[in-house]
Amino acid sequence: MCGRYATARDPVDLVEEFDVERVAVEESLAPNYNVAPTDPVYAVLERADKEQPDAPPQRQLRVVRWGLVPSWAKDPKIGSRLINARAETLAEKPAFRKAFATRRCLLPADGYYEWYSDDDASDKPATKGGSKRATKQPFFIHRSGGGILPMAGLYEFWRDPNAAEGSDPWLWSCTVITTEAADDVGRIHDRMPMLVEPQNWNRWLDPRVDDPKDLSRLLVPAAPGRLAAYPVSTQVNDVRNNGPELIAPIEGIELPGS
Repeated sequence: MCGRYATARDPVDLVEEFDVERVAVEESLAPNYNVAPTDPVYAVLERADKEQPDAPPQRQLRVVRWGLVPSWAKDPKIGSRLINARAETLAEKPAFRKAFATRRCLLPADGYYEWYSDDDASDKPATKGGSKRATKQPFFIHRSGGGILPMAGLYEFWRDPNAAEGSDPWLWSCTVITTEAADDVGRIHDRMPMLVEPQNWNRWLDPRVDDPKDLSRLLVPAAPGRLAAYPVSTQVNDVRNNGPELIAPIEGIELPGS
């Protein structure tokens, strides 16, 4: 699962990294080191120009809300439960099937957080009530050597039937695709965001590519050693905390299994 991540890149950097042709962003987002469900985030996607239907799709940078709201949803609150989509069932789940066919995106991140739970509490002191609680230590998982982490995602549109006249009734939302974690980060959590290699970006984003089998072949787990992790402060546990100090490594805690 990916339930929190950090993204602090300037749109100018994203435009260069992903060869964006159109920046459809009215106001730049502030750096967010504690992105949580329902937060606005940047997404790279491709859309056809309605005025030029024969032209290739245009690569765009947009702001969408994290937590996918299907077009058929009666209430946008469902999005808070659809922040992740399992890669293994994208073509089957009603909430993701149509988006997987034609509305795929990349969600740029600096890294994401996972919490390691030490379930063996036998050597932990008992709490006041006599129980022994497992501790959860947050880790920041990022690209080895630095750089942007392009998480595979889906995006969707939802029309608000109660939108005020003259306002934009359309909500753009997204979900992060997850897969089984690679061995080097699987010791922390068994799921991780699916990454799309740069050589596959064109086909992944192209809405004209709609064969589920072809698309599934583009989703390949991260190669061993591509990701690295280190422990960070438990300040990240509270979504009200934000700032670069959240991704600063802390001393004295080893990676699980090391």
